[in-house]
Amino acid sequence: MSGGHSHGGHAGGAHRWRLQTAFFLVAGFFVVELVTGLTSGSLALLSDAGHMAADVVALGAALVATRIATRPDSTGRRTFGSYRAEVFASGLAVLLMLGVSVYIGIEAVRRIGGTPEVSSGPMLLVGAIGLVVNIICIVLLRGGAGESLNVKGAYLEVVADTLGSVGVIVAGVMVATTGSAWWDTGIALAIAVFVAVRAVMLGREVLVVLGQHAPAGMDPDRVADALAAVPGVSEVHDLHVWTLTSGMNVATAHLMTGEDADPHAVLDEARQVMRTKFGVEHATLQVEPDTHTGCKEVTW
Repeated sequence: MSGGHSHGGHAGGAHRWRLQTAFFLVAGFFVVELVTGLTSGSLALLSDAGHMAADVVALGAALVATRIATRPDSTGRRTFGSYRAEVFASGLAVLLMLGVSVYIGIEAVRRIGGTPEVSSGPMLLVGAIGLVVNIICIVLLRGGAGESLNVKGAYLEVVADTLGSVGVIVAGVMVATTGSAWWDTGIALAIAVFVAVRAVMLGREVLVVLGQHAPAGMDPDRVADALAAVPGVSEVHDLHVWTLTSGMNVATAHLMTGEDADPHAVLDEARQVMRTKFGVEHATLQVEPDTHTGCKEVTW
């Protein structure tokens, strides 16, 4: 039995300074945008602030993941480490994004029939600052996005939030030009819908990981066939493949072999198949002679 112990997907440690800088920039601007949104009466600012809050959580999760990846387990009980902290943080971001979307929707309905007062000046100023902050973060994170999935995830979050900043600027321009606060409400609803859709998509990914489904793009039948094609393997059973956290897929399987098969050669070849064909660095494979009758598949 063997386990590959090379954990990939957390190369973000080398780019931790990029994540830290982006985190403090986005967190600082979130506070400014939230306060300005509340004082100016702009729903567009508040909806974008909610999206910014989700970005703060995403960047924080990436920072936590890069720290945990290099921290040894002192308890001896976390046999898979604490890599799923990133997944739980993503789940929190989903709840936060959905909560913001619902709040904006309720506020928009409450404004029906009323004449809300919205200050376009603060909207334009804060929207422009937000755009600058997002562009700086995009430049920072782009340098590490090609090497780390954590950095890439944070990079995509900031890219998406740039659209929110553009929406705030458009809303500010239209309110200043037309004098109608409905532009603010309409664009706020558009941002809220955008955030809700992204939250649902991210939520599905979180549930897939927590439900230990087979990773996206990895067909268990194809994995079984590839392992069965290894010279000396006569049968593959008790196969499980799942995702521990982003960029870290793991697998377990039992490989039955003929009497003349070299178990060491079978094991080495099977691990190579999992690594090269399916990108699974951590595969726990149990090699059993076909004369062994003690192995019975469990019922789940």
